[in-house]
Amino acid sequence: MGQPPFPHLLQHPHIRYNKMFPLLWIYTLVLALAGFLSDSPQAILKGLETIVLTEDALITDYVMLAGPGAALVNSALVTAITLCVLYLSRDVLNGMTLVVVGLMSGFSLFGKNFVNIWPILLGTWLYARYRKEPFSSYVNIGLMSTALAPVISYISLENGWGNPLAGAFIGLVIGFLLPPLAAYTYRIQNGMNLYNVGFACGLVAFICVPLMGSLGADPTTHYRWAVGYNWLFLPMLLTLCLLLLVSGLFLCRKPVWAAWAGYRWLLRTSGRAPSDYLRMFGPAPVLINAGINGLIGTAFILAVGGDLNGPTIGGIFTIIGFSAFGKHALNILPPMMGVALGGLVMHWSLDNPAVQLACLFCTTLAPISGHFGWPYGVLAGFLHASVVLYTGTPVAGMNLYNNGFSGGLVAVVLYPCIIAIARRRKPVLQDQDYFEPMEHDDPLIPPDSHQTSDSDKDAENPVL
Repeated sequence: MGQPPFPHLLQHPHIRYNKMFPLLWIYTLVLALAGFLSDSPQAILKGLETIVLTEDALITDYVMLAGPGAALVNSALVTAITLCVLYLSRDVLNGMTLVVVGLMSGFSLFGKNFVNIWPILLGTWLYARYRKEPFSSYVNIGLMSTALAPVISYISLENGWGNPLAGAFIGLVIGFLLPPLAAYTYRIQNGMNLYNVGFACGLVAFICVPLMGSLGADPTTHYRWAVGYNWLFLPMLLTLCLLLLVSGLFLCRKPVWAAWAGYRWLLRTSGRAPSDYLRMFGPAPVLINAGINGLIGTAFILAVGGDLNGPTIGGIFTIIGFSAFGKHALNILPPMMGVALGGLVMHWSLDNPAVQLACLFCTTLAPISGHFGWPYGVLAGFLHASVVLYTGTPVAGMNLYNNGFSGGLVAVVLYPCIIAIARRRKPVLQDQDYFEPMEHDDPLIPPDSHQTSDSDKDAENPVL
């Protein structure tokens, strides 16, 4: 018999999680199938051309721009590229892999496409070569760094500078610089902002956009927002979430009571980064968590009178992805309630497109409610809803993870204030209490290992 591909992976203690890769490919095919069922092949091809040739600054809803069929097929293409890059980089599947797949498939509905992500990925690969380290050490951060893909589109297209070579070069520089920057920003946020790369991308955009303006560029913020598609997307989302929930309960070779018990243990974690739920609890509780969180996100958008479209579905996909790395029902609801509270007392309404996104992406601050308690989570969401409305303007929408940037600002301010004023933190379980019986051979990534020291931060995994 011939040697299997990448035989060194077979020695890894988490190689058994790689059997989930076929499920991710099925998810990709379902996205493509949903796209072709939503529109004709001719309309999809025309829509893909429109997506590639349009500036992608926030908020550019591909559903409005090119139709639901082209948007879903673009999401499938980007997800397929993501899985290929992860496989070829010899990355071992873990909770962060599910996060990256959720992010890439979600944001490819409103900003990332199968063309503008490549320069940044290549820049990260060059950084790994420069460091003489395997690309697998940086592949996740490279994929997440494509949050700045609109910069490449703007520089490359005729409605911007119209210089594809300059766009590719800037993408290489961004991909090269973000890994060390993300390692630094990870340390200063104390694990309280799950979208760490969004914070790092925001800092880069705050330098890049003014520099571009000084050279004569004039990027403008667009608000392309599709309405009237709830009837199309609601059945799709409900089917996806219910399939995840049923798969966790019945299809993971565990008794239903054991899978549900694992989920209940998961709910007792704070979600403070890093919290790799897949390695800590196994697939069954993670799938249950993903299905429930997806239903919560969908219900919240409908409850506030929002729209199911490219950006909001991208937010729901992001919540589903982070269900494997820090988010659960008990720590995401307080920030969402904080945003809803802001809608009652502030001069904006919850059906505002940017606020709808804040309702979903405020869950980046879930560790604050999980670690300090739900009142602080409500406070974090309340502050985040206002901050995020102003952080996108100075960077002209060039950072797709704008909520990650504003969430980082809120976390950097709130964490020391809560520590200094309240001086009280939520007690947490011991690390070994998180093990399920089947996972005793797994090296644990403690979700709250930082709590013994607030100053000593582990930067080993800066891609959160």
